[in-house]
Amino acid sequence: MQLRLPTSVSEARECLAEGAIPVGGATLVWAAWQRDGFPEQAVSLRKVPEATVVGGGVLGGAVLLGQVDERVPRVLRQAAKGVGTGAVRRAATVGGNIAGSSLRDLLPAAMVLDARADVLTADGVYEVELAEVVAKSPVLLALRWREPVAGAYTKVPDPAGGEVPSIVAAALDTEGVLRVAVREGYAVSGGSMGADGGELEELFAGELSGVSEAGRELVREQVSSVRGE
Repeated sequence: MQLRLPTSVSEARECLAEGAIPVGGATLVWAAWQRDGFPEQAVSLRKVPEATVVGGGVLGGAVLLGQVDERVPRVLRQAAKGVGTGAVRRAATVGGNIAGSSLRDLLPAAMVLDARADVLTADGVYEVELAEVVAKSPVLLALRWREPVAGAYTKVPDPAGGEVPSIVAAALDTEGVLRVAVREGYAVSGGSMGADGGELEELFAGELSGVSEAGRELVREQVSSVRGE
């Protein structure tokens, strides 16, 4: 397998156009490649500046989870810190977690930051909503958001011994909108309130209607924490 390491967006586009398979730390695909065979060529964005930026409201898709630090909001930093082991965080990337994983530990944090994604294709770079990233698993070049006033993040193992820990994230923006996102199992749901929107119980009757009672209690705790109550 030839690993291509472009140093610009235009070079990365050429790699994709020529059939190179996107790869970050390969933590999600290595076992499958060993079993099914390696592609002729793969492409990593780890030398592309737009994919490795950290801070200023931007987080590159090729940034390693272990490199996510105080330059990003606390809610996103906690999400990255909670993924796997130290060895995994030294190899796994932001893009792989959000666009390539079925767990997507960083997704609830990105949702409450009202983040948008820059995705890379052979035709160019496009800004899309997170819902499209989840649906289509594109090559994630970067996440972008506006800095929040406050945020909170909790990851709780399933008390029944399940394999997928629950995640609850919340963040308050500068316009008074408070966003909440919950992952239970593999399902992620989210909604917002405040700034002339509805309140928490209305979310539980609507966008968060599928959240368990245990999950709702965590949401209540985080909302109170973010509001300083």
